[in-house]
Amino acid sequence: MRNQKNCNLLSLLCRFLSLMIKVSVVLGAVVGGNAAMAYEEAPFKILETNEIYELREYGDRLAVETSTAGQNAAFRALFNYISGANTGDQKIDMTTPVTQSVKIDMTVPVTQQTNQAGSVMQFYLPSNYTIDTAPRPKNSGVRLTVIDGGIFAVRKYSGRSTDANFERNSKILQEALDRNGIAYILPAIKATYNGPFTPFFARRNEAMFRIKK
Repeated sequence: MRNQKNCNLLSLLCRFLSLMIKVSVVLGAVVGGNAAMAYEEAPFKILETNEIYELREYGDRLAVETSTAGQNAAFRALFNYISGANTGDQKIDMTTPVTQSVKIDMTVPVTQQTNQAGSVMQFYLPSNYTIDTAPRPKNSGVRLTVIDGGIFAVRKYSGRSTDANFERNSKILQEALDRNGIAYILPAIKATYNGPFTPFFARRNEAMFRIKK
């Protein structure tokens, strides 16, 4: 009888330790993932907030961009630039967010489909660079550009940065803007803030539209 009680206690202890290890791993991933993405973020001013979106005002921002087909190829081309594939062989700090302008086919009823050939991915450069001081890309498919400031409607959402997740949230944002009579500019913009090791439930993603002046 005593041996059975000892076995039961040992089993419960093992389960408890196993649970604590899993919790530690998850918390470590969250903290580590967020720390890894503690980069300079493009500054903005919040003008209005509601339950679906917020209106933000951004200033002009310097970015490096590519229209290479395919998200992986585009990300790799931009990452190579900040890793030293530039005229100064400089390593440049990464900032957030990474943005991608996505052209969407409009039909009735409204459906959305990513057109990879028509997408543009951008990395914003740290604020200490200007268009004159930033090193030029060695890859002819990568270019420096100044993103004009303005007002953007932004919907924040968590989860994986998939096309389906983005399209669902950009549609919600688009319908809300239509209801409120706010004119916006296509295409939609996908903004991601976290690295691949951040758990999906802790990730920060955004769907954005530039608001017409």
